[in-house]
Amino acid sequence: MSTQAQQSGSTATRMTIAKALNAGMRAAMERDPKVVLMGEDVGKLGGVFRITEGLQKDFGEDRVIDTPLAEAGIMGAAVGLALRGYRPVVEIQFDGFVYPAFDQIVSQVAKMHNRSQGALKVPMVIRIPYGGGIGAVEHHSESNESYFAHTAGLRVVTCSSTEDAYWMMQQAIASDDPVVFYEPKRRYHERGVLDLGEGGVAGASLDDAPHALDEGVVRVEGSDVTILTYGPMVKVAHAAAQAAELEDGPSIEVVDLRSLSPLDAELIEESVKKTGRCIALSEAQTFASITSEIAAHVQEHCFYHLEAPVLRVGGYNIPYPPSRHEEVFLPDLDRVLHAVDTLLAY
Repeated sequence: MSTQAQQSGSTATRMTIAKALNAGMRAAMERDPKVVLMGEDVGKLGGVFRITEGLQKDFGEDRVIDTPLAEAGIMGAAVGLALRGYRPVVEIQFDGFVYPAFDQIVSQVAKMHNRSQGALKVPMVIRIPYGGGIGAVEHHSESNESYFAHTAGLRVVTCSSTEDAYWMMQQAIASDDPVVFYEPKRRYHERGVLDLGEGGVAGASLDDAPHALDEGVVRVEGSDVTILTYGPMVKVAHAAAQAAELEDGPSIEVVDLRSLSPLDAELIEESVKKTGRCIALSEAQTFASITSEIAAHVQEHCFYHLEAPVLRVGGYNIPYPPSRHEEVFLPDLDRVLHAVDTLLAY
C-alpha cells in the first residue's frame, strides 16, 4: 500500500479514500485472477481521479483494459465477460456519462439472472464517481443513484470512509450480484485510518470486513434526532451532530446507510424509534429520490413512534447548476441544522 504511516505497534495506516479504493481493487485482483478492470483511461493514466493508478503496470494490459469512449460498448463487453466467468469492474468516468450505458445496465445487467431463472449470473461492479462540490461542468456532478436503486436486480452501494472504501470494494467484486458502486468524488482525497490487524494486507481476508455489504452503520449515537444519510453527506451530518453538541443542543444520531438497495430497514427503524424524529439527507434532488423512499418507509413502519413529520434535505428539483452556484444547491450545515430545529419545534 502507498501513503503508509504506520502507527507504533500496529498496522493501522492512514490513507485517502481514493487510495483505499485502489487497494481494495488490488487485493481483489491478487485474490482472483478473473477480476479485470475496464474503462476510459483506467490503464496508463490510472483514471481521471487516479483510482486505478499503478494497477495496469502491476497486472498487465489484459487485466486493466483501456477502452474506447463508448459506455454502452464497455457495458456490453462486461456482460459478455461476466457470463464467461470473469468479474469485470467497470469505471464510468463521471456520473453523467452513465446514461449511454443505461439500457445495457437496466435491460441486460439487472435482468439476466432473473430472465434465465437463475441459470446465469452477471457478477460485475460498475464504479461511478458521483456528486458535486468539485467545480466541474455539466454531466460531471450528478446524483443519479435513485435510477439504479429503482431497478430490481442491482445492488447499489456507496462508501464514506477509508475503511469502507477498502472493504466494500472487495465485497462488491466478490458478490455474485451486479453492484453499482457510487464513489463520493469530492471526498476522494480525505484521509482516514485503515487497520487490518497484525497480519496487515497479507493476512487480511474478506471475513475480516467489519460490516456486511448491505449493512448500515451508526456513525454518531444520539437520542433526539436521527439523520439517515450516505456518501458525501455523512460528513455534513457528522458536522451537524458536533455543532449541536458544542452548543448543548439536541443529541443527533447519524446513520450511514452505505447500501441504498437494499436498505438496512432494521437499523433505520431501530434508530428512528429511539429518537422519534428523522431527517433523510442526500445531495440528490428530493423528488422521487432515495430520501423519498426512506421517508415513506419510516412513515409506514415507525408512525406511532414519531414526534414530528419526517423531513427531507437535499438538492433542489432543478438541473444540476453551474459550478459557481454549487454551494447554493448542495445541502450544507445550516440547512441541516434548520431541519433539526424545525423537527424540535413540533
